[in-house]
Amino acid sequence: MSLSIILTVAVGILSGLFIFPEAFAGRISLIIDIGLCLLLFFVGMDIGRNKQIINQIKSKGYKILLIPLGVALGSIAGSVLGGFVLGLPINESSAIGAGFGWYSLSAIVLSKYSAEVGALAFITNVCREVFALVSIPYIARYIGKLEAIAPAGATAMDTSLPIISKATDANTAVISFITGVVLSTLVPILVPILISI
Repeated sequence: MSLSIILTVAVGILSGLFIFPEAFAGRISLIIDIGLCLLLFFVGMDIGRNKQIINQIKSKGYKILLIPLGVALGSIAGSVLGGFVLGLPINESSAIGAGFGWYSLSAIVLSKYSAEVGALAFITNVCREVFALVSIPYIARYIGKLEAIAPAGATAMDTSLPIISKATDANTAVISFITGVVLSTLVPILVPILISI
């Protein structure tokens, strides 16, 4: 997957430099909008297909939603702090952090605001996912099972879930899935709101 991401970005850069004329640049925004709508449609369909999620939330209690809320607040606060160190405005750094590791969506949304911010969101959230995949087993072993969910962010329901499940237990895997669903739902809401502040 990481190789596919790198190759796709490289092909995009080369296409922008050598293949597509300047006149085509005006249509890129429309293509991004269509792609974004399709991406969100399929994510929504995937969530709707799993009807057990509401039952899982009810069986665990609604206090379980404090976990994704804590991950969201921590991610945004950490990105604002990192943005302060790098000299980024709060709206840009908080919107990048609100990507919660969902690099494709956050990068697309923020590239409409600025190509540089979109690229930074992409790199930041890809690095978050890579860091999560490496650190989850160690966090689960030395810090705690629930804490192992936090680095994954939105990917806690898909790409990071097998690692979380292997490093923890079935109960934590359910909480991880719910956390990923909630954070994935928040990304398309929070990113545009925060960047427009």
